[in-house]
Amino acid sequence: MKCPCCDIDLKSKMLEDVEVDECNKCKGTWFEDDELRKAKDSADPDLNWMDFEIWKHKDKSKARSRNLACPQCKQSLVTVDYADTGVEIDYCPKCKGTWLNRSEFKKVIKALTNELLTKSFSEYIKGSIEEAKEIITGPESFVSEWKDFATIFKMMQFRLFTENPKLLDTIMDVQRMNPIK
Repeated sequence: MKCPCCDIDLKSKMLEDVEVDECNKCKGTWFEDDELRKAKDSADPDLNWMDFEIWKHKDKSKARSRNLACPQCKQSLVTVDYADTGVEIDYCPKCKGTWLNRSEFKKVIKALTNELLTKSFSEYIKGSIEEAKEIITGPESFVSEWKDFATIFKMMQFRLFTENPKLLDTIMDVQRMNPIK
C-alpha cells in the first residue's frame, strides 16, 4: 500500500495492540476497517464503550472531497472534520478505512477522554441503557459488549460520587458501622 500523501510504501507498525500501516515520511497512519476502534480501545480501556464515529455530530461534520486515493482500494477519500477537535479524518466510503495525519490519533484519544470526563450522570445513565441493549443486539461479541457495559457502569459510579460527595461519605459511614464479615 502507498501513502495517500507521499506516494511511498506504508510500513506495518504496532499502535497499541493493533497492527496499522504508517508512512515513514509524513507519519500518517492508515487504519483498515475496524483497526481505529481497536487501537482506541487499547489506548485507554475506559474509552472502550465510547464508539468512535466520524459522523457523530452530523450537524458539525462536513464531508468534502480530497484529492487523496485510498491506500487499500484506490477510491477517493472524503475528509470529515471530527467535531471540534481540529482533526480532519480522511475516510474511504468503500472499504471503511481511515487515514489520520501525524499526531491525529492522539488528538482523537484526547477528545474522547475529554468527552468522557465531562459527561453528566444523566448522560451516563442514558449511555448505560444503550450499552445494556448492545449486550444483546450490539455489533461486537457478547463479551466485548459486556465489558463496554461494565466500563460505563464504573464511570457512572465515579460521576455519581463526584457530583454527590456526601453520598460517598454516607456509604462509607454505613460500611464502617456494618462491616461485611
